[in-house]
Amino acid sequence: MPKIIKNDRIVNDAWQVLKLAEGETPASVALPSGAEVLVPLSVWQARREEILARGVPAGVWLDAGEGPEAIAADLDHFAVIAVNFPKFADGRGYSTARLLRERYGYVGEVRAIGDVLRDQLFFMRRVGFDAYAVRADKDIEEALAGFGDFPEAYQAAADQPLPLFRRRSA
Repeated sequence: MPKIIKNDRIVNDAWQVLKLAEGETPASVALPSGAEVLVPLSVWQARREEILARGVPAGVWLDAGEGPEAIAADLDHFAVIAVNFPKFADGRGYSTARLLRERYGYVGEVRAIGDVLRDQLFFMRRVGFDAYAVRADKDIEEALAGFGDFPEAYQAAADQPLPLFRRRSA
């Protein structure tokens, strides 16, 4: 079973990430029966009622350039919202996570998928991610150690509503 980092621990990952193969459409792609699956936004939009009727927790993933406003009305249905990082240098997913947490008040799991590396994890946590599917060719134990690279954060963010100087003086 694949592993992810979730809430600062390495855990087994039961969720499958569904991707459309060449020639498949959101309406025609087969959904794994009985499995917890993260479906692309296009599949969610085309088959929302079918996915909800499956009797297993629902999850969706947003690609770079797909914002949380597309699922804002459905947030209560998702156990997991994943945000894809197609390449290390693409930072749009940071904004997506922060909007999910701060504008839309999403309290479920926000997971980073795709080209996720150790160097990003601390900053991803700051904007609201709490789960990370580290790239398969990287050491997940080493990635987990990356959270200790910066022991204090000065600025307020999704993971720390008050800045450091306000927390210490309160």
